[in-house]
Amino acid sequence: MDILSVILIAIGLAMDCLAISITSGIILKRFRFSEAFRIALLMGLFQALMPVAGWWLGYGFKELIVDFDHWVAFGVLLLLGAKMVYDGFFPEKEACFDPLNWIVLLGLAVATSIDAMAVGLSFAFLPMDVTLPFIVIGVITFLISFSGVYAGCKLGHKIPFPSEIVGGVILTLIGAKILIEHTLLT
Repeated sequence: MDILSVILIAIGLAMDCLAISITSGIILKRFRFSEAFRIALLMGLFQALMPVAGWWLGYGFKELIVDFDHWVAFGVLLLLGAKMVYDGFFPEKEACFDPLNWIVLLGLAVATSIDAMAVGLSFAFLPMDVTLPFIVIGVITFLISFSGVYAGCKLGHKIPFPSEIVGGVILTLIGAKILIEHTLLT
């Protein structure tokens, strides 16, 4: 998998974190570097670690499904992308939360990284070194989350942004690219 695909996957995965980070910034109202860093660090850390868990699980099954692994990767990314697009069009009513409470923040980090675990699972079926993608996913999520907190503090409710829809479309397109590479180009 090329680095551009990894970066696009990382951006797609970070969209849930972006939404949480912007919301956190709106709630915090005043930007403080240490608070934005804490939120972004936890989001980035979980987005980097959950694909490792997914890859580890998937690697154990690799030999069983090597003949149709590209379909698995496509299916996982398609389902995740479709869910993100659906959630973007039909969001659940968000409850107000304290983004600085460690338990709340930990729960949000885990919840937003479940899709990263599924992406890690799809990585197990691709011929690639997975170290760099995990690092890229974590760093990009950190940067996007930090920027999201900043934007939330500065812009508040002024600019609506369909981040989950964009993320879902990116994941779906990456899944289609994997499928095309393994079926039409080989």
